[in-house]
Amino acid sequence: MHTSRSFLASPLLSSLVIMASCDAQVPASTAGDVVVAASPGQEVRMDTAQISDYIVAALEDSQGNLWFGTVGDGVVRYSADPSVVPGERLRYFTSKDGLADMVASSIVEDKQGHIWIGSHDGATRFDGKTFTAYKAPEGLHGAGCVLLVDRNGTLWAGTNDGAFRFDGTRFQPFDIPTPAIKEPSHKWVAGKVWEIIEDSRGNIWFGRDGYGACKYDGTSFTHFTKEDGLCSNNVASIVEDPQGHLWFGSITSDFPPVQEGGLARYDPSASLRTGGKAFTQFPHMKGLTANDIYNVYRDRSGNLWIGAVRVGAYKYDGKTFTLFDRTDRPDLTKYFGIQAFVEDRHGTLWFGFSGGLFRFNGTVFKNVTRGGPWQP
Repeated sequence: MHTSRSFLASPLLSSLVIMASCDAQVPASTAGDVVVAASPGQEVRMDTAQISDYIVAALEDSQGNLWFGTVGDGVVRYSADPSVVPGERLRYFTSKDGLADMVASSIVEDKQGHIWIGSHDGATRFDGKTFTAYKAPEGLHGAGCVLLVDRNGTLWAGTNDGAFRFDGTRFQPFDIPTPAIKEPSHKWVAGKVWEIIEDSRGNIWFGRDGYGACKYDGTSFTHFTKEDGLCSNNVASIVEDPQGHLWFGSITSDFPPVQEGGLARYDPSASLRTGGKAFTQFPHMKGLTANDIYNVYRDRSGNLWIGAVRVGAYKYDGKTFTLFDRTDRPDLTKYFGIQAFVEDRHGTLWFGFSGGLFRFNGTVFKNVTRGGPWQP
């Protein structure tokens, strides 16, 4: 199940704001309409405003609706219901509707069909009619919230204060042991949970700030740190490829400042082979070493998409890394990097960037505004 990352209370969010202003992007609130000819003698007004300047989470639910989490604009739903007039399919939900706050950085769906939205101040459940917020009084402490629903239906949450599990009523703390680190450093808050995923074997993985990655098999914990082969101990993203390898996107440290981070691949079976090396780093590729890798995603074809801050986005097909950057795609923003990703049931890839929402047709990234185009 796709899990969106939390960008709350992180240096990336601040840098995105700076990047947007430097690139002279038009804020969604100031964009206007464009009049296009639908047929001779008929004009249709298309809304060209960006859905949001920062789209940091994405999900397709079981009904085919697309959900996008934003920074400042709440959560946005594009309805798949054909009975809804096309011009009314896009709907914004905000704190006035019951969201915990206006930053929606993580979106998942549980087995009951409820939509859960992680935000700066807790999480919110939407049952199709009503929003219910879960904050400190309901046991969910700490800023920034990343969510996962595992194969058993358990809802996990990670914040600046660590990990939590939902018992159906409240969030209960889930204590993760702290590994011994020879040279401690972190990006934001030591122990912050940046990422939670479940692998094909049913293990739960946590990406943590300052403590590397941790695997929980239901009974015991196994820690992986820079000494084992990670690019840094600040793990912001984890994904499993079709071969069962785990990929880790890590980020630089600010406390103290250490220029590290990058992309590393872990082969769980390597230790079973004589002389096998479990971790492989990618130090010779622009943007994949000594850089912030906040996001790594896997599409339905098995391709990996890696967002490299200030460099671009890489697509890895199992053999070749292909870089999409401003040079190759001048229509993309200068500081192009994936912030959110979802592949819908039709195979269309949707990407959230600083600057708005884009749809990828296999060759070109097409900007999708409030007025569309939503269809190929």
